Amino acid sequence: MVIAIGVGVVVCGGSAAEELVPAKTPPNPALARFYQQKLTWQSCAAYEVTEREDGPPVRCAWVDVPLDYADPDGRVIQVAISRTEAAGDRIGSVLFLPGGPGQSGLWMANDAAGSQIARRFDRIGFDPRGIGASRPALFCRTGREIDAWRAQLSSTNTPDGIAVSEQEFSDYAELCARHNGTDLLAHVGTREVSQDIDVIRAVLDEEKLTAVGYSYGTLLGSAYAERFPDKVRALVLDGAVDPSLTPAQSVVSQIAGFQEAFDAFAFDCVTLRSECALGDDEFAASDVLRALLAPLLTGSASTTDPRGLSYSDAVDAVVVSLYHENSWDELAAGLAELREGRGDMLLRLADWSWGRRDDGTYPRSADASPAIRCVDGPPMHDRSAVAQLDADYRRAAPFLDDGLGTGAAPKDLCAFWPVPNTFEPHTLSIPELPRTLVISTTGDPATPHTEGIALARQLDAVLLTYRGDQHTVAFQGVLCIDYAVTRYLIDLVLPPDGFVC
Repeated sequence: MVIAIGVGVVVCGGSAAEELVPAKTPPNPALARFYQQKLTWQSCAAYEVTEREDGPPVRCAWVDVPLDYADPDGRVIQVAISRTEAAGDRIGSVLFLPGGPGQSGLWMANDAAGSQIARRFDRIGFDPRGIGASRPALFCRTGREIDAWRAQLSSTNTPDGIAVSEQEFSDYAELCARHNGTDLLAHVGTREVSQDIDVIRAVLDEEKLTAVGYSYGTLLGSAYAERFPDKVRALVLDGAVDPSLTPAQSVVSQIAGFQEAFDAFAFDCVTLRSECALGDDEFAASDVLRALLAPLLTGSASTTDPRGLSYSDAVDAVVVSLYHENSWDELAAGLAELREGRGDMLLRLADWSWGRRDDGTYPRSADASPAIRCVDGPPMHDRSAVAQLDADYRRAAPFLDDGLGTGAAPKDLCAFWPVPNTFEPHTLSIPELPRTLVISTTGDPATPHTEGIALARQLDAVLLTYRGDQHTVAFQGVLCIDYAVTRYLIDLVLPPDGFVC
């Protein structure tokens, strides 16, 4: 997520009116006050962003944006951004686009620390609208209510169980509408955030955007490129999301990726560890995991924390540990504990995935993910399609099949969401876009390699592949990847198409 070069200079004529340089020229004259605004940089203490103790200072600011770009004279909200200034010969700014959807990105002003990127660029992070320190932040549930949600027993896919699940979704959607208002819920999606990015570009005095997007951030990046192709200088999309997939296709693609990641973990656990709770046969590991998790369908496992370990928390712990092979040791230890009837390690992993703090509170982004997801794709109302998705999910990821399938399933939350979707799956075609860079990891569970291939084709981008088992890779210490990304961002020189690290 990177922002680019160009210094805005204001030339005063005979009147008080300003003659704008290209960096601050809005796509719509009615947006001029947003594109021309001056930032007030300040301490990040009020923004909940952590600075590196060994790094340069991070400063923060709020950027005014219209809630509804179709009504620029209407309600104004604020997007929080952060900046670490370039340590050397500055080229411009690089904007980092966070994942999720729903994740805070202010901390990303610390990304690529100690690198040539940190020397040549101001590093910019941001909390997308409705998230974290942006104002207002989405809020639906208290910490106690989230704890209660996580602790619930799984409903069966019987008619009564489906009715219970759907009522819970309906109640949650109503709660979110009551706390936030439907006007905010209708304007927190990728459509609006891609426009906010252009305002950020302008207020940073960057004529063109240089950006690095991770995971969901690649959807933000491709949406920006589609809307503002002439404003792109350099764009790196790591852990690519294929925007042409329907929500159902995306779910199946992703969960199949997690099955592959679990299989890789199971091989490591069974063959390379002296003790493995999954047994001694990697091909039976999915069955063994299901047997370990099955008792949690009717009751929680004991933990030092009085909450206990629920089935959904155990699944969350397993899934979050598959994002990167660096977490496999903790997952192996957690499964060994569960085999003995204890759930402390898996509960800690689940808490980490939720961002739960020691005092029982959650980050202000905890409710953002479903809100964004539900406006970013069409809901499924057809019951036969919902049942087919449930069957496809179980088939694609047998390691997470709870055994409760009946051939029917509840509609998901988005079928009850109080506002319509504002984004549709579609294949990109942006012939005027400069050549960009897509990075995809062969063993990426959350954004499978096939999606990286698809996005690169749609953007006519260079595809850079990393052979590994993790989700995203740029600026994580892989020299081959970091060299290619750095050279592109600084010199606009791309690696050979199809290069593999």
